[in-house]
Amino acid sequence: MKEKFYIFLPNIFQNILISIFNMLAYRKRYGGCYKNYLELFKQNRNLLFVDLKIIQQKEFRKLVQHAIDKSLFYRKLYANIQNVTDLNNIQSLPIVNKEMFRKNINQVYTVGKKNGILSKTGGTTGKSLEVLFTFENMQERFAMLDDFRLRFGYKLGRKTAWFSGKNLLTIKDVKKNRFWKIDHWYNVRYYSTFHIKEAYLHYYIENLIKFEPEYLVGFPSSILEIAKFGLKNKYAFPENTVKAIFPTAETVTSEMRNCIELFFKSKMYDQYASSEGAPFILECTKGNLHLELQSGVFEVLDDNNAPCKKGRLVVTSFTTYGTPLIRYDIGDSIELSDANCTCGNNNPLVKKILGRIDDYVYSPEAGKINLGNISNTLKDTKGIVIFQVHQNALDTLDIEIIIDEQLFTKEIEKIFIKNWRDRVGIKMNINLNYVKVIDIEKSGKYRMVKNNIKHLI
Repeated sequence: MKEKFYIFLPNIFQNILISIFNMLAYRKRYGGCYKNYLELFKQNRNLLFVDLKIIQQKEFRKLVQHAIDKSLFYRKLYANIQNVTDLNNIQSLPIVNKEMFRKNINQVYTVGKKNGILSKTGGTTGKSLEVLFTFENMQERFAMLDDFRLRFGYKLGRKTAWFSGKNLLTIKDVKKNRFWKIDHWYNVRYYSTFHIKEAYLHYYIENLIKFEPEYLVGFPSSILEIAKFGLKNKYAFPENTVKAIFPTAETVTSEMRNCIELFFKSKMYDQYASSEGAPFILECTKGNLHLELQSGVFEVLDDNNAPCKKGRLVVTSFTTYGTPLIRYDIGDSIELSDANCTCGNNNPLVKKILGRIDDYVYSPEAGKINLGNISNTLKDTKGIVIFQVHQNALDTLDIEIIIDEQLFTKEIEKIFIKNWRDRVGIKMNINLNYVKVIDIEKSGKYRMVKNNIKHLI
């Protein structure tokens, strides 16, 4: 739609088209069981830990039984295991990684693409994956996320500045120094994260000040660049404007948090999930991160797959009936806490999310391209198993790719390169190197980006 129709429309009609697209999407997200789930999560905010564990055990049993009944992959995987639906027996179930999923995805699905909602994700490890959500699960996930944001006053329709991987701008927009699109119906202004560079940042800040958003949502690395520029150039963001900031897709460091909160004069409240459908980790009003046991099971494991306080995260998600995630090695790591919180939420505490690597590539033409936008270069591609981008010079990217030769084509290569061009511009050299192996880090994880020119920026 964008290539053939959207880019030729005047700006006002592009904004209208965005509103229409959102209306159609929100029917799926906020229809059906959404209101019932939202009311349930409101009622359950202060449940005792023992009651949360009862819900967790019940939901685990339902999910695993559903997977056995409907998913050929899980039926084969659990064929010779006893008591598979007993949460106390979870360690007897095999751990599933992303590559196992990718190879067997059609056997993992429990619904067809016509009867589900497709989510395409590259993820911060660079591995491509497509998952299907049932409509009810998608409504449940949005209800849980909205219940979290509702605690800070947010609801759909409030003035929101959104920074995500949506590539909505045209050449005309850039020439006019207009780096946003507007959904007037839902009161959302979508700011491009593809044009966060020194020459343009004052346009972003001046528009944000004029817009006076109540909430900021999106990639914290993009919001950070705006905040740093604003502080450096002594812009005064209006007091008592932004009520809360909700980062997505990237790990938030204390330095990022301090800078963003200082400029926008508001608190940031973090949440962890994933496009695959991982269970939620949510920050409370006291600034503590809580596992949400109603959304799934969180296992923190050491190198020998034994439970520990600080290690890699293996998840089971109760909102993934279309593509069940059961003992799924998501590629992140966390550290648990033994402390108690006084906010009223009795879910266990997380000391720190150690997972997603905050890295970027740099384009002299487009500035910093954050990890969320880099992972989105896999959108609309097939057959790219994993990639890793190396930047050893300001004007050159070397991308190592492992492909599935049965799925990958020259047309897919063109789409992949175009996705990169949308992000880094037309002047950078992009070298694709097809390899059989990409080395992993000492931590056991793949790094999507290896940036060796940070000292030059």
